[in-house]
Amino acid sequence: MTSPPAQIPMVDYLVLEAGKPPHLKANRCVECNALFFDRRNACARCGARAFESKDLERTGFLRSFTIVHRAAPKVPAPYISAVVDLDGGGVIKANLVGVEPDPDFVKLGGRVRLTTFVVGTDDDGTDAVAFGFEQEQ
Repeated sequence: MTSPPAQIPMVDYLVLEAGKPPHLKANRCVECNALFFDRRNACARCGARAFESKDLERTGFLRSFTIVHRAAPKVPAPYISAVVDLDGGGVIKANLVGVEPDPDFVKLGGRVRLTTFVVGTDDDGTDAVAFGFEQEQ
């Protein structure tokens, strides 16, 4: 019996735990509830210095998007760069995946769900995992 491949997230705020669906986590200011994905010494909103980890919802709605036609070398284009308002709080920029990069196929204000995908595998068989959002049907 073989064990599943080891996986590591591409970013610190993507949580991959065995037996649980992948999700995002943020640092929440205990004073004003502002959410941040990166490490902070102080809150950018209120200046407080105390934070706690908060698991974020996997669903939300598409606030905004743009179709990117020119990208860095080796990055396939066009693709959809999106801003997602997460249910329960939080806003994140991520790619919208699984849909044609054409405005006629993107549902602005529509429901989206977090998804993950492997972007590379090292020589030891460890998968690097990224995330994006896909439109709900």
